[in-house]
Amino acid sequence: MPPRPSVLFVHAHPDDESSKGAGTMARYAKEGYGVVVVTLTDGAAGDILNPAMDRPGVKERLVEIREEELARALEILGVTSSYPLGYADSGWVKDFEGDGSLLDPACFYNTPVEDVVEQLVGIVRRERPDVLVTYPPNGGYPHPDHIRCHEVSVAAFDAAADPARWPEAGEPWQIRKLYYTGAFSRRKVLALHTGAQERGLESPYTDWLDRFDPDEEDPTTTSVEVGDFLGQRSAALLAHATQIDPDGMWFALPDEVVREVYPHEDYELARSLVPSSPPEDSLFAGLEPA
Repeated sequence: MPPRPSVLFVHAHPDDESSKGAGTMARYAKEGYGVVVVTLTDGAAGDILNPAMDRPGVKERLVEIREEELARALEILGVTSSYPLGYADSGWVKDFEGDGSLLDPACFYNTPVEDVVEQLVGIVRRERPDVLVTYPPNGGYPHPDHIRCHEVSVAAFDAAADPARWPEAGEPWQIRKLYYTGAFSRRKVLALHTGAQERGLESPYTDWLDRFDPDEEDPTTTSVEVGDFLGQRSAALLAHATQIDPDGMWFALPDEVVREVYPHEDYELARSLVPSSPPEDSLFAGLEPA
């Protein structure tokens, strides 16, 4: 039997892998697919969001602690290869519109794009993934690192297959599908909100719904069923103890309710070099015999 396909997820910060597609990673790892994660930044600019971790010495060691948290989360999810690149977290800027002059000159956003793309190309040529998952053009939300994550990932998708680009980085490799993660599509948020209300639970999604344009077309093309892997997703989130409050929004709905209401993770197919007919139920649709 030929080896099963593999997928490369490119994320901006430690903890993003656990909040965007973690169930998908856990499922595919268990099913024998290759699952590779790149984490672009060190997360050093993140606030301590869990009151239990807001204690002396934590902020001073945040880079080291977040590196340890990421390693635990990846182990929980069964990720087969990981690459923490360690660029300096650019930090959050309200209403960011691409002005890098507002940021530290040494941060990830202000790192030359080609330098990052070269690193990603080397990883792609080493790991030879069939699928790449990254963020949509707006980053999913307008954090500088998320926006840059999209840009460098898409550039690497093209450059890795070009023999003229960084030939010393290895044999060219053509990734065959590119997806954008849709961690919280409107239909998912609405389903979870309604599910909470129907069960007499306070919904944490009321304000979220107000941010969506109800007339905007849902870009989701692909929904991966992850009901059996919600426990691993939650455990991976909790591994990021500085960032995730066990009493916070992520756990406002118990996993058993999420499993009943919306046990899927959503993606948008941005490019495909294999025949594809959305809606899909797998990132590997068209890559394996039906």
